[in-house]
Amino acid sequence: MSKKVRVRFAPSPTGPLHIGGVRTALFNYLFAKKHGGDFILRIEDTDQNRYVEGAEQYIIDSLNWCGIPFDEGIGKDGGYGPYRQSERKSLYKKYANELIKNGKAYYAFDTAESLDGHRKNHEENGKTFIYNWHNRLKLDNSLSLMPEVVQQRLDNGDDFVIRFLTPPDEKLELTDIIRGSMQIDTNVLDDKVLFKSDGMPTYHLANIVDDHLMEITHVIRGEEWLPSLALHKQLYDAFGWDVPEFAHLPLIMKPVGKGKLSKRDGEKLGFPVFPLSWNESVGYKEEGYFPEAVINFLALLGWNPGTEQELFSLDELVAAFSLERVNKSGARFDPEKTKWYNQYYLQQAEDVDLAKSFLPTAKEQTTNELYSNLEYVTQVVTLIKERAVFVSDFWELSDYFFVAPKEYNEKAAKKQWKDDTADIMNDLIATIKPIEDFSSENTETLVKAWIAEKELSFGKVMPPLRLFLVGDMKGPHIFDIMSMIGKEESIARIETALNKLG
Repeated sequence: MSKKVRVRFAPSPTGPLHIGGVRTALFNYLFAKKHGGDFILRIEDTDQNRYVEGAEQYIIDSLNWCGIPFDEGIGKDGGYGPYRQSERKSLYKKYANELIKNGKAYYAFDTAESLDGHRKNHEENGKTFIYNWHNRLKLDNSLSLMPEVVQQRLDNGDDFVIRFLTPPDEKLELTDIIRGSMQIDTNVLDDKVLFKSDGMPTYHLANIVDDHLMEITHVIRGEEWLPSLALHKQLYDAFGWDVPEFAHLPLIMKPVGKGKLSKRDGEKLGFPVFPLSWNESVGYKEEGYFPEAVINFLALLGWNPGTEQELFSLDELVAAFSLERVNKSGARFDPEKTKWYNQYYLQQAEDVDLAKSFLPTAKEQTTNELYSNLEYVTQVVTLIKERAVFVSDFWELSDYFFVAPKEYNEKAAKKQWKDDTADIMNDLIATIKPIEDFSSENTETLVKAWIAEKELSFGKVMPPLRLFLVGDMKGPHIFDIMSMIGKEESIARIETALNKLG
């Protein structure tokens, strides 16, 4: 690539950033880094009626949490700012006027009421109203009015819009990196509004002008913008500007049924659709996902590396990524697969870091200071984390390390309690009381020697011992548990269980 690659992610601050928007940002980031280029964040806030307070900062915070920060944007001026479209509006009128001057656009004074009347009339006749070559000379615009009348109406301050003059009878050749070549008959295109009399451009004009001025080389965006490609190509040609390369990404589809993934799907099936929490909607961060897991599963929604590899670091994604391997068809979202990724990254995390996250919960649940320090909690995490998907799973997996069981699994109790269980457990207490080195290895050796000496089966001792200490038939190696909670606590729990179950 001869020019330096420059890509942009250009969301509107109309609410929280959907996970599909995060994937669009990610693909832009990966492409930029793959080619030594720049990743730019531009806020497209021309529609002030839909502006939502806090949405812009939410977008920035989301990208930073995901680990895909922008190189240029708000607070990071790379010489192409400002990066909010609302702060660039003085630029757009100049370019709209240039199009009018060159005969590529025109003023239209049609009122909303008159256009609604035309639409209703067409609908009554089974037709669709399109404002373009076949009727523009019959409508209220600068093509059908005398120049002096147009100027007078502009001087009078009449409301107007500036529409693009779509040329008729042309075959427009379009190219998309993902979808290949396409041909559009310009006769089916309408004359889109580019600029409004309130001084604000529409998305189409602002988008093209900003991409040109910011020297964007590749436009990587969702497939919902594919119908706009014809207009955007024509606008570049009308200005005489170089056209960037386009790539339209496939939709992220619902886990079940048809259609694209929505907030409602997440609410219905119980998974996040936003990177961070927004109002009452819980985000991936607050749900306990690792940002690396989110990036990994998003990368493989609609893109494949051409191998069986599923686990990628960000650097590996950058090295492997190519737009040519992005699929045309939509990618179905799989909530269970996202958990699989999170479990993997949880297992890779340092135990002490996981313990720091879990420590506040442990402190809330136990009054024993011996059980609520970082060293102890780290040891617990080491023993139980392989069974966890989220840090929030830790308490359920490890509560018995911190508090004695208050009740016992009823089914297990019926199965494990035999006529001789009380005698065996009392004998076990007498065996472990003298032990001074209560390490897991030493205690296991001595207890197993006692079992052999008494000619007992392991089934007579180990399952009820686990039930008495844990309250259920779960947990890691039983002697690891005993070593962790200590000799006195182990004996106390056995005695309590004997009283409750006997």
